[in-house]
Amino acid sequence: MKTVPEYFGSLVFDDRVMKANLSAEVYQSLKKTIDEGAQLDITVANAVASAMKDWAVAHGATHYTHWFQPLTGITAEKHDSFISPSPDGGVIMDFSGKELIKGEPDASSFPSGGLRATFEARGYTAWDPTSYAFIKGKTLCIPTAFCSYGGEALDKKTPLLRSMEALNRQALRILRLFGNDSVKCVRTSVGPEQEYFLISKEMYDQRPDLRFTGRTLFGAKSPKGQEMDDHYFGVIKPRVAAYMEELNEELWKLGILAKTEHNEVAPAQHELAPIYSTTNIATDHNQLTMEIMQKVAAKHGLVCLLHEKPFAGVNGSGKHNNWSMATDTGVNLLSPGETPYENAQFLLFLCAVIKAVDDYQDLLRLSVATAGNDHRLGANEAPPAVVSIFLGDELNAVLEAIETEQPYNGTEKTQMKLGVDVLPKFNRDTTDRNRTSPFAFTGNKFEFRMLGSSNSIACANIMLNSAVAESLKIYADRLEKAEDFETALHEMIRKTIKDHRRIIFNGNGYDEEWIEEATQKRGLLNYRTTPDCMPHLLDKKNVDMLTAHGVYTKAELKSRCDIMLDNYCKTVVIEANTMVDMAKTQIAPAVEAYVLEVAKTAAAKKALNANLPCSYESGLVTRLSTLTDAIAVKADELKEAVISLRTDEDIIAQANAIRDTILTKMSELRVVCDEAETLTAKEYWPYPTYGDLLFSVG
Repeated sequence: MKTVPEYFGSLVFDDRVMKANLSAEVYQSLKKTIDEGAQLDITVANAVASAMKDWAVAHGATHYTHWFQPLTGITAEKHDSFISPSPDGGVIMDFSGKELIKGEPDASSFPSGGLRATFEARGYTAWDPTSYAFIKGKTLCIPTAFCSYGGEALDKKTPLLRSMEALNRQALRILRLFGNDSVKCVRTSVGPEQEYFLISKEMYDQRPDLRFTGRTLFGAKSPKGQEMDDHYFGVIKPRVAAYMEELNEELWKLGILAKTEHNEVAPAQHELAPIYSTTNIATDHNQLTMEIMQKVAAKHGLVCLLHEKPFAGVNGSGKHNNWSMATDTGVNLLSPGETPYENAQFLLFLCAVIKAVDDYQDLLRLSVATAGNDHRLGANEAPPAVVSIFLGDELNAVLEAIETEQPYNGTEKTQMKLGVDVLPKFNRDTTDRNRTSPFAFTGNKFEFRMLGSSNSIACANIMLNSAVAESLKIYADRLEKAEDFETALHEMIRKTIKDHRRIIFNGNGYDEEWIEEATQKRGLLNYRTTPDCMPHLLDKKNVDMLTAHGVYTKAELKSRCDIMLDNYCKTVVIEANTMVDMAKTQIAPAVEAYVLEVAKTAAAKKALNANLPCSYESGLVTRLSTLTDAIAVKADELKEAVISLRTDEDIIAQANAIRDTILTKMSELRVVCDEAETLTAKEYWPYPTYGDLLFSVG
């Protein structure tokens, strides 16, 4: 049996494979393209394509695909075989550099937000050599960018790569000012923690809401939920452990650095966390991870739920985006070192992030906005919709000392005393963690905690990279003209701290008093829903910044706004239609059948003895009859509200109507149905209950 190091990355055309299968000249040329962005020569592309094909065929591959990430939020692929006809009537396996570099998928059915008409079908995929090709099943998958015939980006990868380059350009300017001429590039890296639920496939199949929407639209609270906190970090059940074991193996074969696994807070909830990698690769890997998680679950008779809030009343699932910046020489630019007060370079990059988050709170908020995440943000397990930064006591003290120009005495490191001699002694961190903060500094990186579990991490990192690039550009523009660099640097750091102090909050983000303070006293934004925040993508300051750095064009930004709002509307409408169907065709008839049975029981008791009281039966019949009437009324109201949406063609007006009317009516229908569930005998209820779903995987 092979060990992990022996099979890790075995399905990836990575650096080890390239060294072994390419000539030294071709390998060096390709590495220059990957590391420095040099132009790719067609002869090099042909050599790479031939080696890639031979390697893939040797691993059982028969097809190849340009694997890309359209604006659907999931990946896409069109498979072509390697076969070409030979003169003797047989076939040969062939793959050219031209086929490697460019593909032409039909783009007509992918979201474009008006960038092209439906009848204009041509689109292009372009090989991204910075992300390794890999084998999935019998197909060689080549990571690519996706654009329209007119050159507009129709995917998430292209703007992400642009944002990474924008940050690289500005960060290099700053490093040159500090006398660092050896660094060739600055890359952002990410480690996205992935939360998810596992439930029984058999029960999942009995729930139309889960099958159509990914979340339960009905469900009374289980007698036991997460009150005991006994699931968090608890012993992993054998069936789940078997799933995790196979998941790790499949991910490791694909070179994905799956590192940590554990039970999360809610019953049936778990987490997987990888080791950090370059943002572009981390994004590709996270998309692959979500796909593999669901495929492996099916093999174990399970379903992996990635929705942000699949169950009401228990924790939802997020995806914590751990973000940092590092040079190609291995220096983490967000590492404070032993004396952060004296580390001017670190402090400048730290201030750039603080300024970016404050100036572009709206972009960070809308980058995580979806119909699903709206149910999670602001709940007890997730950060609020208000963006703020947690720095911790030591860094906060450093910044206060700089702002007030007072001496900084440092923070003493306290040795932890555990009261048992045999246990090792170690120094306590100088600051605690804050799990309520949307954007927390955690030692040498920032943890952006607002992402939903089903989100692509591309959107959040595009906005984060771009906003930080803008801060660094402003700094570089000023410092390059400064007569006295040291004085200008000190003043710039001090001014940033003073101007952006409002975004720093080290307290409890769950506290209602904080929300009031943030919005009323500090002037921070509180966009609670997708319709609240998404239109601000087109605010002038945001358009100016994103277009100036070449991350998006104006047309691309307009298309993204329309696509995200359209997706929001369609998601909620599907949920509403599903609720109406479930309520009318299964829930109401089930309750009626039970009412009839109870009424028969009461009649039978009366037949036996006319003096027997039937207060229980009569009360139950009365209440359930009232509820079935209410179910019918609320279902009709919801249906009519959905129909009325069709009369409004403006996407913003539709989204606002859904936020203000549709969601309210969905909630009203759920309330009466959930109460009916608590009064209906289990054998009559048509669906597995919350207790069944959350505690069935043993």
